[in-house]
Amino acid sequence: MAQGLPDRVDCVRLAEDTAVLERVYPLGEMPRLQDLLADTRGSVRANFAFAKIESGRCGVTVTVEAHPHLVCQRCMQGFEFAAAASSEIEFAANAGVNPGDSQREAYLTDGGLVSLRDLAEEELLLALPIVAACTTPQTCGRAPTGPADEARHAVEDTTRPFAALQDLLKKTR
Repeated sequence: MAQGLPDRVDCVRLAEDTAVLERVYPLGEMPRLQDLLADTRGSVRANFAFAKIESGRCGVTVTVEAHPHLVCQRCMQGFEFAAAASSEIEFAANAGVNPGDSQREAYLTDGGLVSLRDLAEEELLLALPIVAACTTPQTCGRAPTGPADEARHAVEDTTRPFAALQDLLKKTR
């Protein structure tokens, strides 16, 4: 984030001005992400488009893009995940305010102020998979090192998991 730019902003004033802000935050500055990350390299690019909405309240459309290195839950190795998401948020001054039949997510402000970093972190968390896993299970956590390794992977893919059970049944007859 550029020096001098505030993180906590007045959402009502920005909505009245229909302001559009863009911020870049290092992933290492997002505490709720830390347990999911293989390392803290990288950043999240966040765009905030504030506006007044039909209900008369203020809202924001939050868009994030990032390429965090997550921990695969199959092989426990790090891998890069392309995350992108966008949500429409309606601000509420207190927890008792019900946004009614609004299609937007409700977000509680702190005296009319919101943390842009917190909004970006929340949106990025929603964009991440519930269980992180490498995209190709056949090579999860390891890349083929040559033709012999690729052939071994091909053989592993065509093996039948109950072949040993079939052999055992033949012996007992």
